Amino acid sequence: MGMRFTILASGSTGNASIIDAGEAKLMVDAGLSAKKLEQLMETREFDPRKLDGILVTHEHNDHIKGLSVLARKYELPVYANEKTWRAMEKHVADIPDNKRHIVETGGTFSFGGLRVESFPISHDAADPVGYCFVHGGLKLSFATDLGYVSEKVMEKIRDSDVLILESNHDVEMLRVGAYPWNIKRRILSDIGHLSNETAGEALVNVIRTGNVRRVYLAHLSRDCNLMDLARMTVESVVEENGYSLAERKVRLMDTFYDRPTLWDAVGMD
Repeated sequence: MGMRFTILASGSTGNASIIDAGEAKLMVDAGLSAKKLEQLMETREFDPRKLDGILVTHEHNDHIKGLSVLARKYELPVYANEKTWRAMEKHVADIPDNKRHIVETGGTFSFGGLRVESFPISHDAADPVGYCFVHGGLKLSFATDLGYVSEKVMEKIRDSDVLILESNHDVEMLRVGAYPWNIKRRILSDIGHLSNETAGEALVNVIRTGNVRRVYLAHLSRDCNLMDLARMTVESVVEENGYSLAERKVRLMDTFYDRPTLWDAVGMD
């Protein structure tokens, strides 16, 4: 079996994904209630009892809301870096010590034939990370909840076969929207979220040097973005830089805040 995945939910109301590499089955973040996560997994006919663990990107509630209940109910090990464990301690106090695993930011660890690489990202959290999953020579990368794409991030994601990339907001919709200015300033900052334009710029660099086939636009704001607008903006930025998604055989894929994506096999064109 190769590596497949489903994004159970993506957005400010909750984030969670499943990576299934056969001998290793992992959840990335658990940002909805445990009950809701179970319902979403059932939608994709996935049994949570088969999970081998949960990886945490950072401690914000939309990434850990159901973590404690889900981990305890299914006796799952949880993996996060030391600063993230400290930052989320009050939310996960009843996860047993023997289920807590500290993983170094920038480190690599394995679950059978599945290699997991973490990398630092820029966000207003204690020590936020993205993850790459490598199996059978294929690579799936998660880069969401980041204010900008650093060279270190680019080094990690540019050789991805499938990329989950944040495309959080349309800058103009955000500027004229109802959020207080301090929230707008945070979102627009280097420790906030990627706009559609910056997602497009990041994709240009990925396309220039890599062979990515599908890019899932993730963590879209329900108030300051639209799915069609995100897709159109990202594609426009790519084309303005002299590339064609069609010619490069790159597909832009949607994610949803309230339902899972279909299972997708990494390496399938």
